[in-house]
Amino acid sequence: MPAKVYTDKDADLGFLKNKTLAVLGFGSQGHSHAMNLRDSGLNVIVGLYKGSKSAEAAKKKGFKVYETAEAVRRADVMLVGIPDMKQADVWEKDIAPNLGKGGKTVLFIHGLSIHYKLIKPLKNVDIAMVAPKGPGHVVRAQYVEGKGVPALIAIQQDVSGKATKTALAWAKGIGSTRAGVIKTSFKEEAETDLFGEQAVLCGGASELVKVGYETLVEAGYQPEMAYFECLHELKLIVDLMVESGISGMRFSISETAKYGDITRGPRVINSASRKAMREILKEIQSGKFTAQWVKEYKTGLKNYNKLLKQGENHPIEKTGQRLRSLMPWVQKRNIKGAKGQRKLALLLWCGPPALHDDHRRRLGGRRTRFSRLSDGSGRSGVVDGGHLVAEGVHGPIAEGDGPLPQGFAVSRSGVAHGFAEFTGFGHDGLAFGLHHAGEHRAL
Repeated sequence: MPAKVYTDKDADLGFLKNKTLAVLGFGSQGHSHAMNLRDSGLNVIVGLYKGSKSAEAAKKKGFKVYETAEAVRRADVMLVGIPDMKQADVWEKDIAPNLGKGGKTVLFIHGLSIHYKLIKPLKNVDIAMVAPKGPGHVVRAQYVEGKGVPALIAIQQDVSGKATKTALAWAKGIGSTRAGVIKTSFKEEAETDLFGEQAVLCGGASELVKVGYETLVEAGYQPEMAYFECLHELKLIVDLMVESGISGMRFSISETAKYGDITRGPRVINSASRKAMREILKEIQSGKFTAQWVKEYKTGLKNYNKLLKQGENHPIEKTGQRLRSLMPWVQKRNIKGAKGQRKLALLLWCGPPALHDDHRRRLGGRRTRFSRLSDGSGRSGVVDGGHLVAEGVHGPIAEGDGPLPQGFAVSRSGVAHGFAEFTGFGHDGLAFGLHHAGEHRAL
């Protein structure tokens, strides 16, 4: 039976108009929810633990920042945008004691803590989920473009009888009802999300790539060839799948590749693989995986860090690092720093919608040479030959030094063409840029 899909017409943003919304956490998802909701005309505050490094970032974006407990007291509806393994402690210390006599709504982005009973919610509050199916920077960028990232909603506890209305209004505020919101349950979201991560998207794909690389190198092939065939080209195939499904991908590849796909693929992912997947799913469904993860987290992450270190030392990482340095169009990411920090080239910030017309009027259709980004002193924009041609309203999203010995064209739609390569998204809008030898850090 097809899932229920909600769109803009099913959600009433006005339901949240006179309420205080708190976003607890200001990470990837937290910042995008907070900014999108605010830009939708809603009253948003941010709750963070005392001493959080995110507090300054949230204040610079214009938010009132409170310690978590106070934000909970002030809020009518709150989103728990805190890492899974920290949620239970924050719930016991800061959230549950400050929910008052009831009537509040607590939203989650992921079902793990509720479904596996790491958190035991009070009986006098609504418990729901609004989970965009994309990273926070994409949620923000799509909203700025007038689009949206699809999301899931789920209702675990509906004391008021209005939990669905609240969840849909929140989803509309972040732009997700523009794309479509699917109704699910905490159980279904948690279990399918964990399975996808472990068996296919992260665990399965990582092991498939590494074993393919090892097989070729052990057979005497050059590591660089193994890297290209087993890792680099994976993105090209996945992009085709995302655009038009598996059949669409097969339509776009050669007949030889197609024949190898349909006759050899089942030998790699075979009955033994299916059995392992079913066992992994049973461990997820029974709670065995979550219990193991909680124990690992509480005992200091010794095995977790050991396994991550082993992965970092795999030969494919050294080979890949060398080859990626030869590919200026590939976005460089600093995996040693905070998650929000990226090594990027010079950026053109296509900021809030009100700024787009100015970009198009001044830059549309002509090739422009950019020398450097503003220095972060408060004026954010792109400098063309020493003259500011676009100024932001929420502060800079990147910093760095010029000059940049290339230029690019911006079309009337605001999309970079010509010499430019797409580099990723900034917190406030779409970031397009050119790569060069220098490094620029996304804030």
